Amino acid sequence: MPDTHLTIDAVSDEALARRIASGPAGSTDVEESELYRRFAPRVRLYGRRHLRGDAGADDLAQDVLLLTIERLRAGEVQKLEQIGSFILGTSRMMCHAERRVARRREALVARFVDTCVEVAPPSLSALDGPRVAACLRGLAERERLVVLLTYYADRDAPGIAADLNLSPGAVRVIRHRAIARLRDCVTRGGPS
Repeated sequence: MPDTHLTIDAVSDEALARRIASGPAGSTDVEESELYRRFAPRVRLYGRRHLRGDAGADDLAQDVLLLTIERLRAGEVQKLEQIGSFILGTSRMMCHAERRVARRREALVARFVDTCVEVAPPSLSALDGPRVAACLRGLAERERLVVLLTYYADRDAPGIAADLNLSPGAVRVIRHRAIARLRDCVTRGGPS
């Protein structure tokens, strides 16, 4: 039994394309691997030049050669002797499509996203624990109790209302006012 890897290296690109085209659909043959080995570096190089990135170039090589194998299996490649030209043309069209999509994204971002506004996500390290604790101690007892039951005990307004003999609406009003006082206190730098 001859070693197929040694014989596959000697096969021309056209003969390799013919073998893939005549093989059963969905199979993973040595021929497909050889086609990838031969053409992926060329497609990657083209992608690096036109997409300006290694990740995009790798994706381009994967997509182009997968599409090429699918088209060969479907019998849609007319000139098998020009398989290299087919792969280059497919690379060119896919790069063009990718750049067009990137331009559309950039245009949408420029149109709808205000780049002047920077919103930093809140982080726990940015909280000033002692200041928050001092502001919390500065609240009236009932307000402090409602805030603590809401956020530390994870209780809802009807549950807090039942515990404190209040209406759920009153609990929501107390909580709203307490949070506003806390916000003012923390942004001022502490209790006055």
